[in-house]
Amino acid sequence: MKKILFLLVAFSAAVFANEGNVANETLKAYSMIAAGLGLGLAALGGAIGMGHTAAATIAGTARNPGLGAKLMTTMFIALAMIEAQVIYALVIALIALYANPYLG
Repeated sequence: MKKILFLLVAFSAAVFANEGNVANETLKAYSMIAAGLGLGLAALGGAIGMGHTAAATIAGTARNPGLGAKLMTTMFIALAMIEAQVIYALVIALIALYANPYLG
């Protein structure tokens, strides 16, 4: 907690120390940090979700091998939906980096 508070104070000091045009560069830097963190968290969440989905499918196939094909189809649909959320996060990160509406 102390490290997070320290970083927050350090970043806010950098923001308040800037003048005029330099604030634009600071906003770009914060956009890069936000895009990286957001995409990283989205990828982490997607990977955890995909892992749970695959584990549940394997467990279901082990219990009832006759339903293996049906479970695989459902798993692939679920994986596509999980991956779509990560792609949405990528699009938002790219917008924050290259088409940031706050940069003017």
